[in-house]
Amino acid sequence: MSARFTVQWTQTAVDDLLSIVDYVGERDGAEAAERLYGQITGGVAGLTTMPFRCRVVPELEAEGIDGYRDLRVGPYRLMFAVRAGDVVLLTVLDGRRDLGELLIERALRERD
Repeated sequence: MSARFTVQWTQTAVDDLLSIVDYVGERDGAEAAERLYGQITGGVAGLTTMPFRCRVVPELEAEGIDGYRDLRVGPYRLMFAVRAGDVVLLTVLDGRRDLGELLIERALRERD
């Protein structure tokens, strides 16, 4: 039997998800937004049994940081860390954008 992990969403990850779903809802309609929400939450549910199937975040691994992984759901990247039996979901990002650019943009926004 495989280990079970508890998934914890940070407030940042929740805010990211809601922002993406709102955007898709405005652009493509409520049905598309609901479908995306289901795909993302369904993917996250799989992390309760197999979080290590996901790759280490390559941009961080290149810098010698291997404690963070990401799950791809369509074009979206869900970054998380596994800590003592918990999967801590840190952020949900559009994988079509440059990770460094997104993180700098977020840091500047949070600084203000």
